[in-house]
Amino acid sequence: MVRFPYPRLALLYSTLHAETLPQDELARRLSVSTRTVRTDISALNTLLLEHGAQFILQRGEGYMLTVHDKIRFDQANIVNSSHRAVPRNARERVQYLLMSFLTSAYSLKLQDLADSWCVNRAALQTDMAEVRQHFANYQLSIEARPHYGMKLLGRESAIRVCLCDLLCQLCREQIDHPLLTNDSVLHAASMTFLSTLPRLLAHSNVRLTDEGFHFVSLYCAVASKRIIDGFPLEVLSIEEVSRDTRLLASDLISLLKQISCCELSSAETHFLQVNIAVRSIQHVQASTINADDADTLVSYILDYINSNFNYDLRHDERLRIDLITHVKTMITRLRYQINLPNPVLTDIKQHYALAYDFTLAAVSSWAKHTVYQVNENEIGYLVLHIGVGLERHYQIAFVGRPQALLVCDGGNSTLRMIEAMLQRKFPQILINESITQQAYYALEQIESDFVISTKPIEDKGKPVVVVSPFPTHFQLEQLAKIVEIDRAHSYVLDRYFDERHFLLIDEPITQDQLFHRLCTQLEQEGIVDPDFYHSVVEREAILCTIQGDGIAVPHSLGLLAKRSVVYTVLAPQGIAWGEGVEATVIFLLAISKEDYEEAMAIYELFISLIRECSGVRLLECHDFFEFKAAAIATLKAH
Repeated sequence: MVRFPYPRLALLYSTLHAETLPQDELARRLSVSTRTVRTDISALNTLLLEHGAQFILQRGEGYMLTVHDKIRFDQANIVNSSHRAVPRNARERVQYLLMSFLTSAYSLKLQDLADSWCVNRAALQTDMAEVRQHFANYQLSIEARPHYGMKLLGRESAIRVCLCDLLCQLCREQIDHPLLTNDSVLHAASMTFLSTLPRLLAHSNVRLTDEGFHFVSLYCAVASKRIIDGFPLEVLSIEEVSRDTRLLASDLISLLKQISCCELSSAETHFLQVNIAVRSIQHVQASTINADDADTLVSYILDYINSNFNYDLRHDERLRIDLITHVKTMITRLRYQINLPNPVLTDIKQHYALAYDFTLAAVSSWAKHTVYQVNENEIGYLVLHIGVGLERHYQIAFVGRPQALLVCDGGNSTLRMIEAMLQRKFPQILINESITQQAYYALEQIESDFVISTKPIEDKGKPVVVVSPFPTHFQLEQLAKIVEIDRAHSYVLDRYFDERHFLLIDEPITQDQLFHRLCTQLEQEGIVDPDFYHSVVEREAILCTIQGDGIAVPHSLGLLAKRSVVYTVLAPQGIAWGEGVEATVIFLLAISKEDYEEAMAIYELFISLIRECSGVRLLECHDFFEFKAAAIATLKAH
């Protein structure tokens, strides 16, 4: 029997057992150094040696599992012994605290939890700040009473959604996480619904994404436990849903009754319907679109982008249908305060920086006239659609394209995001068709030149490249082996960057002082009007423009410049940029409407610099020419 002495070793084994990966990619996935990866590989090989297997480094590909003695390896009972019933670090303590408050029917005392987890009470008190902030996102709060302890307060519907989101997160991290299995009632119910839901979906017209499937299954399990524990739902307003959604919810409610052994209120049925509806893949035809809230918001966003940024997407029917399809369910989520996590929000901000700014500005303007408060997660999903529309209409066409089949089970927004990523990174690729994994396995042969999939799949005689919506360097390299691409940013550097608009600041300065100094110079040169400074300040107030690696990209809410320039500032001492972060490399954008088509290329340059973690390298420059040379060197290496 093979037992792994610590969790990372078990994760490393499962990762390499699934696919061959180089040490750089493994270091990124495990959040460790390449040296640690090599040490762990050595430890793994020591464990596996007597069982007839080793991980061998294949040049140009990565570590591959090589079995020398198949009989001994097949007989080996490989067990992940890393499971823990108690948290061992701050992140795990927060997860355990959240779970404790969400599932406890009584008040909790930190000292009791500290004793059971063998940690210091002061550590838990520090963790409680993050716990309270997390609950606040769901309009939940913790009441502390002397001698009694602390108890979670809030609407039952919010408690259930919060608990489901936590369970989904834990499931993504570790399918058999202790918090998923410790509660016998919750674990048994989740197993029941996870096994039953596929059969119900097979006979239903409702289609769920992978995330939606797991959420609905876990919600039903959570509902079972909460009902059994004596926590029914409060009265809810009735939301109109499709007939297919009602039928699927009815089947699940019948199973819920059997597990909970009691009759359920209409509120239970209605809220389950809502949770299915907001996570299902919608297929809306143009003829079914009405002038409702969704259509109004979509029109407002597209009109705002056209009038303020000069990108006209108003006549893109495909984009409009995709946006309305998403916004219809988004408004329902906002109405019921259902938070839909966006695990790639940080990547969206970087990879779709231009579309993010457009969408954020439009939604922020729209929010002034409505009761809805659109959170960052929802804005991120809208950005995916806007970004796709921008690239569809402002992208150079190529001829003689290699043809690819795209296999994706992630839903419309993920599908569009991957299509847009491919158009941006490998614009010569022609995507013949986008299908699900089930449809892929049903194909007898593949007509395309190669297959691009979001998950590992068996090949059918054509090369298969696995990529995520925001691919790593390793995944891009694998794709580049099939499709060659040449990307250069020297044109952007030559056209929009110059010595006159380069500043090295080595003394303390505030963000507002910097904005005033730069905008005043640009105004004196006749590049911008006085309104430009106020617009830059307003944009920064909406959301911090720090992008990563100490690089900030402040700009106005619209294309307000008379002539396009990029003002580069290097600040080795750092400038406080809000949200507890500092900016050391600042690119102030002043873009005119005449150059709106070039704006995407400018943002792409910043994205490449951020992805290459070039902030430290650029700070070593002493003048504009050193900066430009360092930027070009970084981009060539990329």
